[in-house]
Amino acid sequence: MSGTVYLVGAGPGAPDLITLRAARLIEAAEIVFHDALVHPDTVALATRAEKIAVGKRCGAHSTAQRFINKRLIDAAGKHASVVRLKGGDPMLFGRAQEEIDALTAAGIRVEIVPGVTAAQAASADLGVSLTRRGISRSVAFATPRVGSEEQPSEWAASLAHVDTAVLYMAAHQARQVAATLMGLGRRGDSPVAIVESASLESKQSYITLGELARQGLEPGTGPTILMFGEVFRAAMSAARLQRRSPTSGSWRQLAGNLAQTR
Repeated sequence: MSGTVYLVGAGPGAPDLITLRAARLIEAAEIVFHDALVHPDTVALATRAEKIAVGKRCGAHSTAQRFINKRLIDAAGKHASVVRLKGGDPMLFGRAQEEIDALTAAGIRVEIVPGVTAAQAASADLGVSLTRRGISRSVAFATPRVGSEEQPSEWAASLAHVDTAVLYMAAHQARQVAATLMGLGRRGDSPVAIVESASLESKQSYITLGELARQGLEPGTGPTILMFGEVFRAAMSAARLQRRSPTSGSWRQLAGNLAQTR
């Protein structure tokens, strides 16, 4: 008899953004295999389980996917409830299909529990909708990341003319990404929203596509996504105006100095 493996979305970072179903399964699990980006407080919900880190981070030591697949199969032979806890949503850039196929081939039951993906959390952090009547009727998610044994993808062509584009795992290639999109027809003055560590203490900034192509992006310490589109135009303009304007504190200080000279 084999157990069930649950591929569970842990959400973009904040522990209180997981679903009720996810929380119940984590609490009941006998063993949990978790990604590097899953918040420690989310992993801590697994009070009964053995917890095993199998995360992948760019530029860091990571567990090969074939070994993760094997460990999940072995665990399902020993435990009734196995949780594979993935950052964001399992079915978006989470290599979920490889695990589903391996488990299914081994005759093991698999259930998927969706999670909030980083694009949704970043949109919420910015207060900017990814779709908007009259401005954005299409949204595409993509990544320029290509594995060592994979063929190049056509990610750029799919994003060149979509209304709102979201790029995952692209911070290290930001300059090349921007240049590629401009080469395919996206305007240099197109707004780009950059969000690091969405749903946590996120860092947010705006830049134009042309500026990004010229200067690139300093990679941060947290996961970063790039979002392109006219829906960010007003927010970018407001952010730039705020940077150019004196703060309220400066105005109060100026008024005080004027009063003292009179």
